[in-house]
Amino acid sequence: MPRKTIEITALPDIAAIAPADWDACACPEAADGRAQDPFTTHRFLAALERSGSVGPGTGWQPHHLIATTDGNVVAVMPLYAKSHSQGEYIFDFAWADAFERAGGRYYPKLQAAVPFTPVTGRRFLTRPGWETAGRAALIEALVRVASENDLSSAHITFCTGDEADAGEKMGLLRRVTQQYHWENHGYRDFESFLGDLSSRKRKAIRKERSGAMEFGGTIRVLTGDDLCPEHWSAFWAFYQDTGARKWGRPYLTRAFFDELHRTMRDDVILILAERDGRPVAGALNFLGRDTLYGRYWGAVEDHRFLHFECCYYRAMDEAIARGLARVEAGAQGEHKLARGYLPVATHSLHWIANPAFRNAVAQFLAAESHAVADEMAVLAEYGPFRKPQDGG
Repeated sequence: MPRKTIEITALPDIAAIAPADWDACACPEAADGRAQDPFTTHRFLAALERSGSVGPGTGWQPHHLIATTDGNVVAVMPLYAKSHSQGEYIFDFAWADAFERAGGRYYPKLQAAVPFTPVTGRRFLTRPGWETAGRAALIEALVRVASENDLSSAHITFCTGDEADAGEKMGLLRRVTQQYHWENHGYRDFESFLGDLSSRKRKAIRKERSGAMEFGGTIRVLTGDDLCPEHWSAFWAFYQDTGARKWGRPYLTRAFFDELHRTMRDDVILILAERDGRPVAGALNFLGRDTLYGRYWGAVEDHRFLHFECCYYRAMDEAIARGLARVEAGAQGEHKLARGYLPVATHSLHWIANPAFRNAVAQFLAAESHAVADEMAVLAEYGPFRKPQDGG
């Protein structure tokens, strides 16, 4: 690649760039099929902005970085100025508290991320052939914007392992955390997955699946044109219930789900539980090229095991049927372990302006990474899969 001048601009909203230019960097693989994941596509980020889920008053103010050369967009980054640390899932609340107790001002900060979406994916989005130069330009611009505006820090969350390697080499701090993912080892059906488990775990999962259906209704899987506006109205009620219990108020607006229906219904799978013709619970999943991403769950009635059935087991059924490699079921949740979801490392990158604070964070991250690795090793041993010495 010949050395060319790369110019960086920051856009106040995703609508300021043509979808084709953004997606040529965000998901070039979609030219011959589905995007690797839908979350950095123009349509998803635009749905967040058009619906008011991010933007003025939300603490997520868009400042997307655009790298151009000779008038052509060669790299982009979804970037936000944050006035809090909510909706990130790789949390720095303790850092903010320590910095402000020492007399500093932690917020606002910069966050390269997909809002409210703890899904690993590319954050340095480049056209093919511009991976190295585009990534370097974006990192340099991110640090420059934070420094010139006297911001405390900049963060890149749920980036890929390769991106974390490159960012660390450029002087950013690397953080390792974990999630639970289910891997599809070429299973023919759910029963063949159960065949990989210990006898006790097989029986427990069969009992849960059977018990879940005692709610007295049916479970439907809806995608594309099978989805209707009334399904989104039902899911909004589910989402509000979960949001009120977890976060105090929902992150997403009602209009976001209308945007999903309008522009992304082929990217989603809604697993809907109905009883007496009335939706009572549901799980919203997004389709990637080789992964099913479980994102939101909610219910207006409490039924034993229905959460596990809709969120985990039906997602696994769909992944097997579609030949997908894995299911990512979101952040946290050691209860996923017994259901076949094993610990997987996730990565983030961090730039800290204050040298003393940076050193303190670096020491913390070094200790934390060892603790996370040890925990993952221990947790994996408690998974439901048969050990070589086990019988059936």
